Amino acid sequence: MDCLFCKIINREIPADIVFEDEHVLAFHDIDPKAPTHILIIPKKHISTLNDIEERDLEVVGRLQYTAAQLARQQGFADDGYRVVMNCNEMGGQTVYHIHMHLMGGRQFTWPAG
Repeated sequence: MDCLFCKIINREIPADIVFEDEHVLAFHDIDPKAPTHILIIPKKHISTLNDIEERDLEVVGRLQYTAAQLARQQGFADDGYRVVMNCNEMGGQTVYHIHMHLMGGRQFTWPAG
């Protein structure tokens, strides 16, 4: 499979990893949109949000749990942060392996754009 994130999981491509367990990997985004911008991915390849199946609910929940834990660890949980998941081209998805953007350390506005 020619998936960028699968290659990071398999250590074929380097990444600045901040968290890893048996289900999830988190690393700094190479093109950050905030002072802290971490990508949180499942180790299981799931292409888009539309491809999540009932058997994936635990790992998808782990993405959210990991985001909250990392926000605390990074020191911006109490001030606030943004968590984003994009789906398909019109939603802004560029890597087709689901991933959560955890961004903090600055004021965010709405609508996101």
